[in-house]
Amino acid sequence: MEKTELDKFDVRQWYLSNFELFENRLDGSSQTPFHETRKAAISRFSELGFPTPRNEEWKYTNVAPLLAHKFQLATQPSVPLKSLPEDFVFKGLDKNVLVFVNGHYSKELSTFDVKSKGLLVESLRNAILQGNELVQKHLGQYATFEDEAFTALNTAFTEDGVLVYVPDNTIIEEPIHFINLTVAEDSEIVSHPRNLFVAGKNSQLTIIDTYHCLADNTYFNNVVTEFFVDENTIVDHIKIQEESVEAFHIMSTHVQQERSSVYTNINIDLGGLLVRNNFSLLLNAENCESHLFGFYFGEDRQHVDNHTFMDHAKPHCFSNELYKGILGGKARGVFNGKIMVRPNAQKTNALQSNKTLLLTGDATINAKPQLEIFADDVKCTHGATIGQLDEEAMFYLRSRGISEEMVAAMLRYAFAADVFENIKIESIRKKLDSRMIDILKKVEGLGLS
Repeated sequence: MEKTELDKFDVRQWYLSNFELFENRLDGSSQTPFHETRKAAISRFSELGFPTPRNEEWKYTNVAPLLAHKFQLATQPSVPLKSLPEDFVFKGLDKNVLVFVNGHYSKELSTFDVKSKGLLVESLRNAILQGNELVQKHLGQYATFEDEAFTALNTAFTEDGVLVYVPDNTIIEEPIHFINLTVAEDSEIVSHPRNLFVAGKNSQLTIIDTYHCLADNTYFNNVVTEFFVDENTIVDHIKIQEESVEAFHIMSTHVQQERSSVYTNINIDLGGLLVRNNFSLLLNAENCESHLFGFYFGEDRQHVDNHTFMDHAKPHCFSNELYKGILGGKARGVFNGKIMVRPNAQKTNALQSNKTLLLTGDATINAKPQLEIFADDVKCTHGATIGQLDEEAMFYLRSRGISEEMVAAMLRYAFAADVFENIKIESIRKKLDSRMIDILKKVEGLGLS
């Protein structure tokens, strides 16, 4: 878009006018109780507008490049896909896959075969239309839109996504894999996937959440995911983002944990032109345990921003965060990790670490660890480091006859390995191992001191 045209482009009004078009295509969904939430969200978005670097939470991430595009609301591709690329599916996990194309559930591409009494895996669109009580009780309760423009936008345009409910005393042994595929044809499109996971008491669930595209088009995925993790429940959540290097990817994940629950999130970012992950976790009862592991890679003009918020609301809880990044070219990374310990959250133990490997002099990282502690009997640590490859290790391996390309890839991967080793599913870990070695062999810059 030329500057003169951009000057006349009211991006806020663009999305407001698109909401009117969106309402017209909803059919029966516009008559459901949730539609009142949609209307409240678009009203709040109209008041908020988009964040700018003057907003402290967006100080290092300027969304102006995203706002320069007139994204059209995504629909199903004009020519339906007949099959999924094999590379999008993990070995041994191909029978438990739900596929969403441009934010819409694709029954034809999905192969879901998990059988467990009471387990509900449903298109969110159908759940809203059917007036599912889980939607009424949980949807929008953890990801609020009062102060978040992109969450407000997602809530206003919520049409489809996934609803998963695991009943009390139920262990789902098979991982459930959700594939989010963007097929951008002639126009630049935007999708607003919305996901809700409710895990009952004494249950166990593993979610794999992946994002792919078929071509390096420009498009926008604005995702909101909510988790309710009940008492004595274990939830593992693996998210892998491999969007187009011309795409915009904003994801907000909100988790509420109850007594003695364990939630683990592993977040891998390998694609996207501008990526922002907002992660908010509320430890809402005693003896909760939370683990956040993240890895981000960027080169050329990529920008990856991870914002985490660990809210220790009750005593005797433990949280652990480890994020690592490798940046080359003119890539930019942001890590803002906030730990809140509320007044009655005594005996809190919270750990946080962010480490970044810069491969070029033009790559940058802005790291901002934050501690807000209002209790006196706690253990909280945080740290942020920026480093380069070990020149002696490089020389040692080169002296053993290993090519410079492979040595650099090996050392870079070794830097990231303690994030990947937390992935318990072997087929996922092996595929990521192979993928990372290929990526790290090609990236420019040795990152030597």
